[in-house]
Amino acid sequence: MNFALKPFDLRSLGSEKTDALLVFLTSAFKHDKDALSMLIARVIKSGDLTPKAGNLLDIFRPDGMACTRLVLVHMGEGNTTEVRRAVSAAFALLKPAKYKAITLSFLKQPSASALRVAVGTLADASYVFTATKSKPEPRCIQKAIFVLPDERALRAEFDRAVAAVAGIELAKEWGNRPANHATPTHLAHTARELAKFPKIKCDILGPKEVAKLGMGAFQAVAQGSDEPLRFIVLHYNGAAKSSAPVVLVGKGITFDSGGISIKPAAEMDEMKFDMCGAASVLGVFRALADLQPDINVVGLIPACENLPSSRAIKPGDVVTSMSGQTIEILNTDAEGRLVLCDALTYSERFQPRAVVDIATLTGACVIALGAVRSGLFSTDETLSAALVKAGDSSQDLCWPMPLDDDYAEGLKTNFADVANVAGRPGGAITAAKFLQRFAGKFPWAHLDIAGTAWKSGVAKGATGRPVGLLVDYLMALEAKSGKA
Repeated sequence: MNFALKPFDLRSLGSEKTDALLVFLTSAFKHDKDALSMLIARVIKSGDLTPKAGNLLDIFRPDGMACTRLVLVHMGEGNTTEVRRAVSAAFALLKPAKYKAITLSFLKQPSASALRVAVGTLADASYVFTATKSKPEPRCIQKAIFVLPDERALRAEFDRAVAAVAGIELAKEWGNRPANHATPTHLAHTARELAKFPKIKCDILGPKEVAKLGMGAFQAVAQGSDEPLRFIVLHYNGAAKSSAPVVLVGKGITFDSGGISIKPAAEMDEMKFDMCGAASVLGVFRALADLQPDINVVGLIPACENLPSSRAIKPGDVVTSMSGQTIEILNTDAEGRLVLCDALTYSERFQPRAVVDIATLTGACVIALGAVRSGLFSTDETLSAALVKAGDSSQDLCWPMPLDDDYAEGLKTNFADVANVAGRPGGAITAAKFLQRFAGKFPWAHLDIAGTAWKSGVAKGATGRPVGLLVDYLMALEAKSGKA
């Protein structure tokens, strides 16, 4: 979808030529003497548009206006939740008409977060997955023009929102693809395509290079599949070489059967989403390509399948990680932490200012936080606070979780340095404690997105989270660096 931003004069809004003109108003609306304001005032006075977010009035070919269709949309007081509800309701009304272009006008200047939510909500509501359909129907809306009283004041926020949408939709695209259309090799090809953008470079390591590095934990997960593993390394170089990068590590299990500890058959198809952490890293780099911030970012994606075979790892096997630590694999379905731990060790070579890993890691996090907030675990208070703030500003929410040392007791084993699981209680925390063992040389955070990366049921599909959160975090770092 193409987005545009322009200013408006309330008196000339009626001459806007568009398939559908959506006019968003709040409870603070005060009418002027122009025709549109007078019309809105009459509608409100008559009770045809009550002041509740999502309520709307649809007018076909209104007198004296150039638009084919005028939709008055109330968004209550105009907070982010109400804006999301209002935009969703308006799109649901217009969707059957399959308009190519629409105009969204805000009579009152929205907040930065409200504008970004409006852009993101429209993109999300109109998104269509077509990659594996024989007769695909593309999204109906091709262009959306946002009209604001003062567009200059929110130009930067608008551009960030549009860039985030590009990243989110790339993450959705790869999250939604079935595993036979999203192998580690496919992900590597997508990363190479991103390297065509300015300031982005890509290196792809295969089985031989990974073996030479000593990534025994990553190799162990991959050995049960015929699909060769790929270790993807992306670089965004927006600052001087001396500037320490942020490293983003995305879990890239392109299909997770559970391995020998095989999962139940019901809903196993959703394990194609187990690479949504990797997809989010690809999405962030797509957004960086548009935003071109003055920072350095490294993206690491350990990508492989987790399948049962005669070669697959078995419960009780002991493997040696890149760090030299040995790991007893008590459950082969706890494979994400095995590929991530080697990627975290690999991160050390960049001497990073911070490392954030993103993973659909534990069902326990779904039980703890549901689908509203991603779980956040961090060894650094400054990093944790920055990620929470970015989640709030992007409305891609997360929640800090504990990392008390007592939670690591269950990871002790008689047969290796550490076990890969510690039982059901506090499972999201013990998984994070496992990863913490490999992240002691840099500020580190772990985002467990098992509950937020995709939706089930009728709305089944990837969400693109937490691309928005990560983009805001990185852009805030750029702003902070610019002031330093």
